[in-house]
Amino acid sequence: MNLNEAYFLGVAILLILCVLASKASARLGIPTLVVFLAIGMLAGSEGLGQIEFNDTRNTQSMGIIALAYILFSGGLDTKWAAIRPIMKEGVILSTFGVLFTCLLLGIFGYYILDFSLLESFLLGAIVSSTDAGAVFTVLRSKNVHLKGNLKPLLELESGSNDPMAVFLTTGFLQMMVNPAFGLEEMIPLLFQQMIIGAFVGFSMGKIIVWLMGKVKLQIEGLYIVLSIALVIFVYSLTQALYGNGFLAVYIAGVVLGNHNFVFKKSLTVLHDGLSWLMQSAMFLTLGLLVYPSQIAEVSQTGILFAGFMILVARPISVFLCLISSKLSFKEKVLISWVGLRGSVPVIMATYPLMAGVERAGFIFNIVFFVALSSLILQGTTIPLISRWLKVDDPFAPSKRNYSFLPGHLKDIVTMEVPFNSPLINKTIVDLKLPHNKILIVGIERNGEVIIPRGSTILEKHDKISLMADDETLADFYEKLWAPEYYPRPTDESSLFRH
Repeated sequence: MNLNEAYFLGVAILLILCVLASKASARLGIPTLVVFLAIGMLAGSEGLGQIEFNDTRNTQSMGIIALAYILFSGGLDTKWAAIRPIMKEGVILSTFGVLFTCLLLGIFGYYILDFSLLESFLLGAIVSSTDAGAVFTVLRSKNVHLKGNLKPLLELESGSNDPMAVFLTTGFLQMMVNPAFGLEEMIPLLFQQMIIGAFVGFSMGKIIVWLMGKVKLQIEGLYIVLSIALVIFVYSLTQALYGNGFLAVYIAGVVLGNHNFVFKKSLTVLHDGLSWLMQSAMFLTLGLLVYPSQIAEVSQTGILFAGFMILVARPISVFLCLISSKLSFKEKVLISWVGLRGSVPVIMATYPLMAGVERAGFIFNIVFFVALSSLILQGTTIPLISRWLKVDDPFAPSKRNYSFLPGHLKDIVTMEVPFNSPLINKTIVDLKLPHNKILIVGIERNGEVIIPRGSTILEKHDKISLMADDETLADFYEKLWAPEYYPRPTDESSLFRH
């Protein structure tokens, strides 16, 4: 076996291990991304695999491409109807929230790390944004259902705040390497990048929708190739025009995801899988790049910095940004807690390494420690915290896509009959389902599958699988299923019996 064959075999084995380990991570309540990172560290130079890897430049390039696809996939799955009511809050969090967090962390770091003020603000900028890949993955893989607009708000913030963090990071880095570059140049550049990024993203999203409908390719697989190429095209074009490419691909994804076009379901499933591949590869690579012994050396400082970020900087930023919002105190607390850091801060921590900043290695290790701490502490406790704050929706429908089904009935949705639902002891005929719009395909009761008939009587905690389009499903859920229409039980623990 030559070197290339051994390399390909090793990559395949690591990815297979990541996929298999994801099942165990779900049972243990550990975020899947942490497992990917751990496998990379075990395979690295100080682990069992003894793989020597220190290619910072290629890691950075790979991270940029991975983030572009992750953001595009997140945009595809973002419904405009869901984010429109919370657009103002999302934009404020993704801009001023990042700025406030950066400033608070910079001031804190200045006093505990013996850094210069610019070094401290650089470190604060690198870890100032929530990570889209981490938030999307944890919320969806753990089936976290939240009341109201909390989930769309969290996903909108995490999907759109990376551009601000990247801008602050590159801005402070440029100040360090070029003393002539100051705030008077930095602020106009921010507006330029945001405006160009938003314009190109929206315009290209519209063009892609038009292109998908007009190109008339004979082979379905070529639509997939086209969509993959267009993501990189949007990012590269925006960067060439001195805009923010990450913002552009996210907005293009949102525009595309809220229009109908040929093979939309297939492309959405493809990009979801591609997003997982990118995250797996990214966390594996970061695990290989890091030296665990060096991370251990900064653990004491890392604990202080991570603790301040999670318990002080993030909550203060959230409450300041949402001071005029109608969100409740508990909802703001949850938003503060779901401030996950992931691969994006670690990727941005390679920027000082590439620029040759004096304490770049120390900054990288601190950032890695903070990201790992955030994933483990916050990522594992989001379901618990949401239940404790009583902002979860345990009976919200869960959806699985079956792209091989014809027409609009491609989504099989599972909904549980609440314990106090007026539907209990009613037959399926009694539901008076809209003709040709909803079809019940199965009922799971006490671990057994029941074939539904019109005379089938519903019981509490039945899990009903049905096919419906999004609009009909939303109407059905609002009128017949949503638990807020039913009286709440005295024993709150009964909310989580499913």
